[in-house]
Amino acid sequence: MQRILVVGAGFAGATYARELAERNYYVDVIDKRPHVAGNAYDEISDSGLRVHRYGPHLFHTNNANVVQWLTRFGVFVPYEHRVSVALADGAFVPLPINRQTINTVFNTKLCNAAEVQELLHRLAVPCKTPRNAAEYLESQIGVTLTDLFFRPYTRKMWALDLEDMDAAVVKRVPLRYDDEDRYFPDDRFQMLPRDGYTSVISAVLDHSNIRVTLRVGFEKPMLAQYFHCFNSMPIDEYFDFVCGPLPYRSIRFHHREEASGSAFGATSVVNFSDASIYTRQTDWSRLPAHTETQTGRKCVTVEEPCDYTENQMERYYPIKTHDGQHGTTYARYKALADAEANLTFIGRCGTYQYLDMHQVINQSLRGAHAWMDAA
Repeated sequence: MQRILVVGAGFAGATYARELAERNYYVDVIDKRPHVAGNAYDEISDSGLRVHRYGPHLFHTNNANVVQWLTRFGVFVPYEHRVSVALADGAFVPLPINRQTINTVFNTKLCNAAEVQELLHRLAVPCKTPRNAAEYLESQIGVTLTDLFFRPYTRKMWALDLEDMDAAVVKRVPLRYDDEDRYFPDDRFQMLPRDGYTSVISAVLDHSNIRVTLRVGFEKPMLAQYFHCFNSMPIDEYFDFVCGPLPYRSIRFHHREEASGSAFGATSVVNFSDASIYTRQTDWSRLPAHTETQTGRKCVTVEEPCDYTENQMERYYPIKTHDGQHGTTYARYKALADAEANLTFIGRCGTYQYLDMHQVINQSLRGAHAWMDAA
């Protein structure tokens, strides 16, 4: 039986490991962290609530094949995510921007989508070919809404001005002309694992052909022991940063316990539009299947973005600038990786992409089967 090494026990590594194991490969999974599930890891806090240690992970997709695969490993409950933004005057408005948001900000009483579109058309700064996030947003919603909802948040989140950001980053946030306030209204499947993501990933890795070893980092001499390695470590780190480091943003998570009756806004996640160092807050008690025991307390998590070098090298979000310079650097690393025998880079850090969970699973399923079919 051929032996495979998988580096990383998050969604990417676990998916590869399971698919390989079911095709009679023997798989060693290693992870330098003391737990499985990667950034989706969750645990029960002193408040009796399930808390996602690395920020909220909300599963949503239109990919039925991914859902069919994932639900083999746990029970999922419905959840439609909503986000609000805290304004300076104490008001909370929906995000993505919708009719209610616009009426609150401009103190208007727009009645329908056509009136919203007409107002935004008047506010928009025409730009046929936006070169960056600022020009794209201003061409869609004007300067006032751009400066209120995106400029301070972008500066905090990315340590960049909108003029420096790739428009693709902000295009991920849709614009609504009606009262739709769900964050992912176009996704058919929206759900959370009843028993947490850690339980799901543990079930994925529960196979007689899989051996998981935690608190073990990857070292290149390991490759000689295996037929192939699927590696989710940062690709630039593997190559000793020979082409320069690939930048990432990281997050410091500040968890606090408070009385369960307290409330801030009406949604599980609230974004901050001010110039403080914090970007958003998650109230875990508002998420379904997250109350394990009733303690009269709850856990709230506030996020503080920072550079990954300031947070124990924890890499979360690849940085995409309008000039594509970091993509060019990644392409150099990919060329080096393509020349490596018996090694495939996977996942966010291995492919330098921002990927949602369903995208990671889909990419990993396709990648694993393509490799096995070619082997």
